[in-house]
Amino acid sequence: MSSRQEANLFGYSQAAVEGALAAGATYADARVVIVKDERIEVLNQNVESLGQTEAAGVGVRALIGSSWGFFATAELTETAARQAGEAAAVVAKAAATVPGPDVPLSDVPVVTDHYETPFDEDPFAVALSDKVDLLVGVTETIQSVPGIALASATLQFFDTEKWFVSSQGHRISQHLVESGGGFDATAIGESETQRRSFPQSFGQYETGGFERIRRWDYPGNAGRIAEEAAALLTADECPEGERDLILEGSQLGLQIHESVGHAIELDRILGWEAAFAGTSWLEIDKIGQLQYGSELMNVTADATLPGALGTFGYDDEGTPAQSVDIVKDGLWVGVLSGRDSAALAGLPPGGMVRGDGFNRLPMVRMTNVGLLPGDSSLEEIIADTKDGIYASTNRSWSIDDKRLNFQFGTEIAWEVKDGKRGRMLKNPTYTGIGPQFWGSLDRMAGPEEWVHWGTPNCGKGQPIQVGHTGHSAGPSRFSNVRIGVRG
Repeated sequence: MSSRQEANLFGYSQAAVEGALAAGATYADARVVIVKDERIEVLNQNVESLGQTEAAGVGVRALIGSSWGFFATAELTETAARQAGEAAAVVAKAAATVPGPDVPLSDVPVVTDHYETPFDEDPFAVALSDKVDLLVGVTETIQSVPGIALASATLQFFDTEKWFVSSQGHRISQHLVESGGGFDATAIGESETQRRSFPQSFGQYETGGFERIRRWDYPGNAGRIAEEAAALLTADECPEGERDLILEGSQLGLQIHESVGHAIELDRILGWEAAFAGTSWLEIDKIGQLQYGSELMNVTADATLPGALGTFGYDDEGTPAQSVDIVKDGLWVGVLSGRDSAALAGLPPGGMVRGDGFNRLPMVRMTNVGLLPGDSSLEEIIADTKDGIYASTNRSWSIDDKRLNFQFGTEIAWEVKDGKRGRMLKNPTYTGIGPQFWGSLDRMAGPEEWVHWGTPNCGKGQPIQVGHTGHSAGPSRFSNVRIGVRG
C-alpha cells in the first residue's frame, strides 16, 4: 500500500473523530477496517462451497458523560466518516439522558505505531488449486476407510487491516493474518452416528500464514481419524461414576473458554453484558481473595503469544497487547477489561477490547486465555492414573448463565486402568461446578505438549459479534469427576 493510501485511511479515521468531537463528544476513537476472508469447504471429494469476501468501512465511538455512542459506514470518504462521527455523538447524547456517573477511562500510552502478524506463506497467495487438492485428498483418504459415510474438510483465511485514531492522539495501523481449518469423518451405524474431528471439533485457527496449516499434517492424520470414527460404532458406552478425568488439550481449551474465559470478562462481572453467555458468578470485591482452583492452576490472558489466535499488537482502544495474570497458584487475581471497565474497578486496563469488523462496537473479548503448563506428560499422567478415562475433542457443551455449572461431551475417550490406556469408549460426558472442578486439577503436561488452541467462533453481544480467541493448554488430570452422565 502506498503512503498516500495509508494517509487517506488514517484520514478517514481522523475525520470521524473530528466529527464526533465537533458534535459534543469528550472523547472519540475510530477504526478504518478492511477484512478479506476466504473459505473453502469440501464434502466427499467435491467442493461444497468456495467464498471470497471483502468488507471495508469506518466505525467510530463517541463518549459523552455516562454513555457511549457508536456509528459505522461502509462509505470511505472524509465526508461520510465525519458524518459517522457526528451520528455517534448523537447516539451518545441520547443515551446520556439516562442519569448516571460519567464514564472514566484508564490511561494508556499514546503512540504512533504499526504491528504486523509474522508469517512465512501468505495464504491468499497460495494457489487455489493447491488448497482444493489438499482438502479433496484428505476426504478421499477418509472415505477409503470402511464404515465412513461423510468426509468433510475446510480451510479458512482472514487478512485484516486496521487504522486506528483517537482524540488523545493515537495513530496505530495493524495487519493481522489468520489461517485455520480442519476435517472430520462421520460413521453412520444402524442406530447411531459417530464423528471424529481434527485438529479439534471447530477446526484449528492461528495467527500466521499457510505454514500454520502445513504443520498439522492433514494427510498424515486423515486415516487415523477415520478409523477412530468407524471404531466408535462398536465401542463400549462410557460408564457412569466418579473417576479421574484426563482431558486432551483442545477439550481443556474449550473448558477454559467456557468456565474461565467468559466468567472473567469484567463487563459481565459488572452486569453490563449478559447476551449469549449470561453474566458471571464472580464478584469484583473477591478478586485477590477467591480460590478459583488448585495451586497448580495458573491462567494468563496473553495477547503476545506468537501464533496464537488471540494475538495482536494493540486492541481496538489503542491499548498495547500484554500478558495479564488471571489465576495465580489457584487464586483469582485478574480480569478481562477495557479502559472504562478497568477504571471503574480500579484496575489497570488489560487491552482486551475488540470489535468484529468495522461495523460493531468494540467490547471486552478474550485474548489468549490459557493454562500455563506443568512439568509432566500425557504418558506420565496415564501411568500415574489407577482408574479414570482420557477424553478427547469436544462434541457438546452446556453451561449455566453464571458460567458455574457445566456439562461437556467429547467425541471419544479411552479407559485408563492401573496406569495403562485400555478400551475405547463412546459418548463420554462429564459434569462439574467451576471452583470444585478446577480445585481437583492435580497433574499437567509440560511445555512440549502445550498448544495454543484457537476458537474462531466465540459469540457475544447483540447484534452478535464473532470473536477469535486462543486457549493454551496441554493434557491435564482432574480427580474424582462425575463422568458418564446421561440426563
